[in-house]
Amino acid sequence: MDHQFYPILQYFKILKHSIAILLSWGFKFLRNQKQKPYLRLFQRFLKLSNFKVNFLKKSLFLSLAIIFIVLINLPQSESQPVPHSSEIRGVWLTNVDSDILYSPQALTSGLNRLNSININTLYPTVWQGGYTLYPSSVTQQEFGILIDPQLKNRDILQEIVTQGHQQGFTVIPWLEFGFMAPAHSELVQNHPDWITQRQDGSKIKKEGVEERVWLNPFHPEVQQFILNLITEIVKSYPIDGIQFDDHFGLPAEFGYDDYTLQLYQQEHNGQSPSQDFYETYWVRWRADKINQFMKRTFETLKSIQPNCIISLSPNPLHFALPAYLQDWFTWERKGWIEELVIQIYRSDLQRFITELDRSEVTLAKNHIPVAIGILSGLRNRSTAMDIIKQQINEIRHRNFAGVSFFFYESLWKWSETSEQDRQTQLYQFFPTPVNRPNLARN
Repeated sequence: MDHQFYPILQYFKILKHSIAILLSWGFKFLRNQKQKPYLRLFQRFLKLSNFKVNFLKKSLFLSLAIIFIVLINLPQSESQPVPHSSEIRGVWLTNVDSDILYSPQALTSGLNRLNSININTLYPTVWQGGYTLYPSSVTQQEFGILIDPQLKNRDILQEIVTQGHQQGFTVIPWLEFGFMAPAHSELVQNHPDWITQRQDGSKIKKEGVEERVWLNPFHPEVQQFILNLITEIVKSYPIDGIQFDDHFGLPAEFGYDDYTLQLYQQEHNGQSPSQDFYETYWVRWRADKINQFMKRTFETLKSIQPNCIISLSPNPLHFALPAYLQDWFTWERKGWIEELVIQIYRSDLQRFITELDRSEVTLAKNHIPVAIGILSGLRNRSTAMDIIKQQINEIRHRNFAGVSFFFYESLWKWSETSEQDRQTQLYQFFPTPVNRPNLARN
């Protein structure tokens, strides 16, 4: 035998032996997996005549077939979209059912905890329950209260801005109550003419067990009061932006106060608005008035601080417009908001996905950063981490700008699992720090 062919012959012997082992293993695999159609084909193949002559050729073919069958029968792992290189990772900080704002120690501990799971954006409430959470000369002048009495003269906003920026957070104060106010607050007592009403003259709207009223967003004095609050914040603190939410509108059943009726009649030759508060034109007229005020708000803030991010956290549009006269799609199209954080508080995944895929949402996220508000839980009713994980995956699959959690305390508390377990899972969602998206338009 020529020695130059010896290595080649040895190679084929080894290959033949290896393929024989593979064929044997493949036969056992198909039998164990109860793949009867493939098993019968395999057995017939082995009985073919002249098997030895075409052993290598047929074996190679069959080996590839076995590998294919094995692969299609392996369990498929769930696709896990990786975090984006830039992402909004926000948390709302509120003073209801939450302790984070009620002591300097709790605030410092809370911000450290959020930093440890790579959250990068804070939305602290600054207008809640008829009071500001910072010393306000505006509220002092209008109804004689400088700051929320429970805070004992602590400037919560200054503490959050200072500590937040030291840890690299973007700080966007949240005007939580918007045009809403507690029914028996000092604001309402001092300005009863600022309150709007229903057709029957009633003014109170329950929010849970709480009695609320609504400031008239069409009244020039109300508009100036809200503008004064906002400009006071922007001028006094080195904040990164300001956020409005679903309360920066008006429940559709309101708007039948004397001022608004007279304004409507002046513009419509004495004609009164429809008694049906969902009537299309009556909804549109009031929504357009709020649109005009949003435009004025945007222009006012940008004239003071051009780099101040104008953020909005509304309900989905199909509810926000007819139910709360909040036409945020127009605001986004006109450029009056620069960040959108849509509240999609749905535990059912299919309903959640339906909201993500709406046309106005897709159009908005191709224009400005659009994040999704996730309900991490309410008092004594936390959202399961499996649900939060599914929602984050769907958000990332669709290339949204990020997420924000409502609210801080429910990230960890009121769950069947321990606080540490929830914190560990949250860290797994956000394993590395990232910057927020750039506000540049596409």
